[in-house]
Amino acid sequence: MNTVVAGVVRTASRYRWTVCALLFFATVINYMDRQILGLLAPMLQHDIGWTQVQYGRIVIAFSAFYAVGLLCFGRIVDWLGTRISYALAMFVWSIAAMLHAAVGSVMGFAMVRALLGIGEGGNFPAAIKTTAEWFPRRERALATGIFNSGANIGAVFAPALIPAIAVAFGWRAAFVIVGAIGLVWLVVWFFMYRQPDGSAHEDDLANEGDETRAADAAHAKAGAPGFKVLIKKRETWAFIVGKFLTDPVWWFYLFWLPKWLNESRGMDMQHIGLPLVVIYAITTVGSIGGGWISSALLRAGWTVNAARKTAMLICACAVLPIAFVSQADNLWVAVAIVGLAAAAHQGWSANLFTTASDLFPRRAVGAVVGIGGMAGSIGGVLFSEVIGQVLQRTGHYWVLFAIGASAYLIAFAIMHMLTPKMTPAKLEA
Repeated sequence: MNTVVAGVVRTASRYRWTVCALLFFATVINYMDRQILGLLAPMLQHDIGWTQVQYGRIVIAFSAFYAVGLLCFGRIVDWLGTRISYALAMFVWSIAAMLHAAVGSVMGFAMVRALLGIGEGGNFPAAIKTTAEWFPRRERALATGIFNSGANIGAVFAPALIPAIAVAFGWRAAFVIVGAIGLVWLVVWFFMYRQPDGSAHEDDLANEGDETRAADAAHAKAGAPGFKVLIKKRETWAFIVGKFLTDPVWWFYLFWLPKWLNESRGMDMQHIGLPLVVIYAITTVGSIGGGWISSALLRAGWTVNAARKTAMLICACAVLPIAFVSQADNLWVAVAIVGLAAAAHQGWSANLFTTASDLFPRRAVGAVVGIGGMAGSIGGVLFSEVIGQVLQRTGHYWVLFAIGASAYLIAFAIMHMLTPKMTPAKLEA
């Protein structure tokens, strides 16, 4: 009997890393589809003739509807489960990515970016909930760091492939080809992924060391808690603050770095790819490394509170040098500084996402991630307007990098005040 049990647990153990691989590739696709616009912005600006402010507002269209998508999919994931909700999200955003090829105006791009935002809003609520379902607490930050590094891999592949496709076949072909990759993933997802079967062995593995397990057991029939319940919790607000203050910085890197290299460093479409590849390759190390730090500290016997916050503080401090990137005369020194900041963001993000499953039972994780993600998107909307106005009026990026440098320490301080011991939230219903 014990041999059988051990065999089941080992099988579940192996399968959870297959699940992590599926999440990783979904996130790669998510960020390739998201980044196409930024990479092709110089070409599209020439063809369509939009201004800095108009481009900023196209970015805002994505950000605003991404907020809607996060909020909606946060509940959809908790209601329908990860298998169906993830597939729905992938289908919507892949079709939206391909539809970019059918438009040719500022309004048209704003509309398809809005649809893309709604679909992409499902990625992280579904991925974080899937991780909470399959991984024990001591491994969740590492697993999150691994799948979240898909953002960086997507950002590496995108500048390596998309400008070349656009130069050879036109920008419309780039949108169609990259968008179609998501439909391939969709077939693989349905073929390979299954929900946890609820067996005692899988349940024990996923809940190892998890203080929220009792809350899940006590309210097993209550279903997902409503937004009114969650929004009253200090723990929810800690996650909201972390996302609101730091997500916009990452979006600044994602959507504006190609333009920064083009406008401040004089790089054209044929030469812009290599610096971006280097930046996002560095970022991959930060995503996995940030998750590894807190997981290693937990294995060493640290508390969840100490492990997560130590990792996040390290990342917040590593961002600071980017305040001086505009003073770097050498291109590769500037690239290294930006790469360090972007890597630190992803390490921060891996731990921030994991706090949702640290502080809330699994039945609430999707909704909490959706609420926090919506806050991050709102921050992105506000910051995108600031970016557009600053660049339209001054043409200088330094103040934007300075804002990005300070955001993480401010967020860390507020989160610590809201959750000084990271005690799991008590949900009445």
